[in-house]
Amino acid sequence: MATAQATTRTAAGPPGSGPLAALRGRPAVGKMLLLLVIAAVAVPVAHARWGGGVWPGALTVDLSGPLGDVNDWIIGNRDSHPLFLYFFGHISNAVVLSVRGVYLALLALGWAGVTAVAALVAWRTAGWRLALTAGLSFLVCGMLGMWVPTMQTLALMTVAVLASVVLGLLLGLAAGLSDRTFRVLRPVLDTMQVLPAFAYLLPVVLVFGIGVPGAVLATVVYAAPPMARLTALGLRGADAGVMEAVASLGATGRQSLLSARLPLARKELLLGLNQTIMMALSMAVIASVIGAGGLGDRVYQALSSVDVGAALAAGIPIVLLAVVLDRTTEAAGRKIGTEPTGPAALRGARGWGTAALIAAAVAVAGRFTGGRIWPESGIVAIAGPVNTAKDWMVDHLYTGIPVIGGTADWAAHFTNWVLNPLRDGLQGLPWWAVLLIVAALAWTIGTWRTALTAVLAMAAIGVLGVWELSMDTLSQVIAAVAVTLVLGFGIAVGAARSRRLERLLRPVLDVFQTMPQFVYLIPVVALFGVGRAPAAAAAVVYALPAVVRITTQGLRGVDPAAMECARSLGATSGQRLRQVQIPLARPALLLAVNQGVVLVLAVVIIGGLVGSGALGYEVVFGLAQGDLATGLVAGAAIVCLGLMLDRVTQPTARRQRKES
Repeated sequence: MATAQATTRTAAGPPGSGPLAALRGRPAVGKMLLLLVIAAVAVPVAHARWGGGVWPGALTVDLSGPLGDVNDWIIGNRDSHPLFLYFFGHISNAVVLSVRGVYLALLALGWAGVTAVAALVAWRTAGWRLALTAGLSFLVCGMLGMWVPTMQTLALMTVAVLASVVLGLLLGLAAGLSDRTFRVLRPVLDTMQVLPAFAYLLPVVLVFGIGVPGAVLATVVYAAPPMARLTALGLRGADAGVMEAVASLGATGRQSLLSARLPLARKELLLGLNQTIMMALSMAVIASVIGAGGLGDRVYQALSSVDVGAALAAGIPIVLLAVVLDRTTEAAGRKIGTEPTGPAALRGARGWGTAALIAAAVAVAGRFTGGRIWPESGIVAIAGPVNTAKDWMVDHLYTGIPVIGGTADWAAHFTNWVLNPLRDGLQGLPWWAVLLIVAALAWTIGTWRTALTAVLAMAAIGVLGVWELSMDTLSQVIAAVAVTLVLGFGIAVGAARSRRLERLLRPVLDVFQTMPQFVYLIPVVALFGVGRAPAAAAAVVYALPAVVRITTQGLRGVDPAAMECARSLGATSGQRLRQVQIPLARPALLLAVNQGVVLVLAVVIIGGLVGSGALGYEVVFGLAQGDLATGLVAGAAIVCLGLMLDRVTQPTARRQRKES
C-alpha cells in the first residue's frame, strides 16, 4: 500500500508542481483564465438580454431633461436669486477688483519696474543667469508688442495662483492630517486631474458669465489639485522620528504642525507651487475662450483667422513667462536647506531689501521717462515675416510634392488609413467585447479593483448615451498615442545614449513642454487643414516632450552594475537595450505611456475647435450655445474615458513593488 502511494505521488510529480502551482508562478495567465470563465457565463446572458453591437438603449439614461431644467433655472435666476446676488456676486466682484488692482499695480511699476522686479527676484532666488533670462524675457514681451496683454495675463495669473495655493493648502492640510479626509479627497482629485481643462469652462460660464471672474474661477479649480496633492504628500511623509521627538517634548498639534510638519514639507510645497503656476498659466490661456483677455485672447483670435504670425507673437511671451516662473520656483525648491553664499550684505532679509530698493529706483526712473507701457518705437513686428514664411510653406508643402505628397495628403492618408478604420473597428465591436478588453488590460497591469474601476467607467459612458462619440474620441487618442510612443521612445533611446543629443534636445523640449495646448492648434491647422488628423498631430507634439523626458530618465537610471555585467558578457548595444535597459526601466516606460495618454486626451478634446468632432465637438458646442446638458454629458464622458485610460496604463503601487 505504501509502495503504491509512493508510486502515485511520483507519477503526480513533486509537491507544488501541478497546474495550480504553474498558475501561481504566472498570475497574468490565471487572471485571464478567470476572466474567460466570467465571460463565458456573462456574455451569453448579456447578449440574449440586450443584444450586441453598440450600447443598448435600454441601459442608457437621458439626462437632457433634468440638466436642461437646471440650465434654464440658472439662466432665469442669475440676476435675481439671492444665491447669485449675495454669494456668487460678491465672489465675482472680489475677483474683478483683485485682478484690476494687480493690473494697475503692474502698470504703475512701468515696463522698467516690472522687468527689474522679475530680474531681481530671479537673481535672489537662482543667480545671475536666471536674472538675465528673466530680464530679457520681459524685454522680448515688450518688443513683440505684447506688453499690455502680458500684464493682463500676469495679473489674472497672480490672483488665480494665490487663490489656488490657499485652496490647495487648505485641502492638503485636511488630507495630510486626516486619513478619512484623504480617502474622500483622493477620488475627487483624481477626477479633477483627468478632466481636460476645456470641460471646466461651461459650468463656470453658466454661473459667472463671460469675463474675468469665470476665467479666474476655472483656473483655480484646474490649478488647485497639484497643490493639494503635494501638500498632503509632504505632510504625510514627514519623518516619523522627528514627529515623535516633537510629541515627546509636549508640543500641541498646532505647534507640531507649524514647527515640524510644514518645515519638513517645504520642498513638496514649493513643488506644488511650481505645478500650480504652470497649470494656471495653461488654463489662463484656454480661458480666453470665455473672455479672460490677455495673451490667450490674442492666441484665440489668431486661431479663428489662422494667423500664425499673430499666434507666434502672443505664444512666445507665454513660453517665456512659463520658463521664467518654472525656473524660479524650481530654483527656490533646490535652494531650501542649503547655506547662503555671497557677500554678507546680500544675504537674507538684507539682500531682499537691497533688491527692493534697486527695483523701486528703476521703476521711478522709468516713470519719469514716460515708461508706463512699452514704447511703440521699440516694437518689432514679426507677424508679417512669419505669415510670409507660413504662406510659402503652405504653397510648397501643403500639396503637390512629387512622390511623398504634401501635408494635406499626409493628413488625408492618416485619416483614411488609420483613424477611420480604428474608429469603425471600435464602433463595430460589441459593447460587451469592449468592456472585456478594458477589463483584461486593467487587470493585467493592476488588481481586480483597477479592472472594476475601468469597466465601470466605460459602462458609465454607455449609460450617458454617448458610446459612439466616445469610441470616436478613443480612436483618435489611440492613434495619436501610438505615434507619440513610437517617436518618443525612438528619440529617448538616442538621448539616453548620447549626452550631446540630450543637451541639444533640452531647450527644444523646454519650449514645447511649456507652451500651452491652445498654441499647437494654429500651425497644424495651417499645414494640415481642419479635421481629426490636425488634432491628432497637435496632440502628438504636445505629449511628445513628456514621453521623451520620462523615458530618457528611466533608461539612464538603470543600475550601472547591470549594464557593466551585460557589457562584460559580450552583449551588443542593441542586446543591452532590449534585455537590460527596457526591462529594468519598465516602471518609467509605463509612466511615460500613462502621461502620454493623459496629455493626448487633453489636446484631442481641444481639437474640437478645429474639427476633431466627437466628444470635443460636444464640449465646444455646449460652451458656445450655453447648453449645459450637451456640455456636461460630454464632459462626464471625457472624465470616464480619462479614468479608464489612466487605469489601463498605470500599474498599482503593489504591482510596481513586485516588479522592483
